[in-house]
Amino acid sequence: MNGSWSLQTYGDLSVLCVMAAPAEYGPALRARIQPLITGVGPVEAAVALSATLARLEAAGHPPDLIVSLGSCGSRDLEHAAVYQVASVAYRDMDASVLGFEKGVTPLLDLPPVMSLPCPVPGLPTARLSTGANVVSGAAYDAIDADMVDMETFALLRAAQTFGTPLVALRGVSDGRSELTKLEDWTSTLHHVDVNLAEAMDRLAEVLTTQGLAALDPGGPKLQDPAHSPIAPNLERP
Repeated sequence: MNGSWSLQTYGDLSVLCVMAAPAEYGPALRARIQPLITGVGPVEAAVALSATLARLEAAGHPPDLIVSLGSCGSRDLEHAAVYQVASVAYRDMDASVLGFEKGVTPLLDLPPVMSLPCPVPGLPTARLSTGANVVSGAAYDAIDADMVDMETFALLRAAQTFGTPLVALRGVSDGRSELTKLEDWTSTLHHVDVNLAEAMDRLAEVLTTQGLAALDPGGPKLQDPAHSPIAPNLERP
């Protein structure tokens, strides 16, 4: 599933962009990046990224930063708009019957919700929940997050294993109505592609001028996720 990919260079930084599925990798992003395509879901994401980082480390060329890009679902956020991921949780993990807080992996000293850097000024931020299920309709009621995906938490854990920071950008592709077929997800991906590409341009500019200092938590703060400076265009071409 990995296909052909390459590290991007922004200033002095080497950056590995990661996406889940070819359907999310449209012409606007193709003009800018060559991401690692992991496959869908947390297992495929963790396996593919871990293997790739191990090979890069063995070759002496580990990336300075990982950027997770792709679509997400949200019942409330603006569709086709792009958000920086301010925090991510793993909704599949539930060992509460053993006394662990929901979302906490037993015997692992990590909180149920982990913060991520949001280095792009003016780009809105939102909370993300990762899991192996496609969320639709009433299933959103049980999720304490602004948006959902199937890979970012797994990518973060792989990145942490190799000591590499991760930034995540997500474009909202679905969530307003029930999902009943694949096209309910793919029909808006061309809009998400354009807006993710613009967000990636803004991230590239920040990384080029500021380097890893842009990831300092003293940078952009959590904003109202309803505000998006990247206006989505939902008109069909």
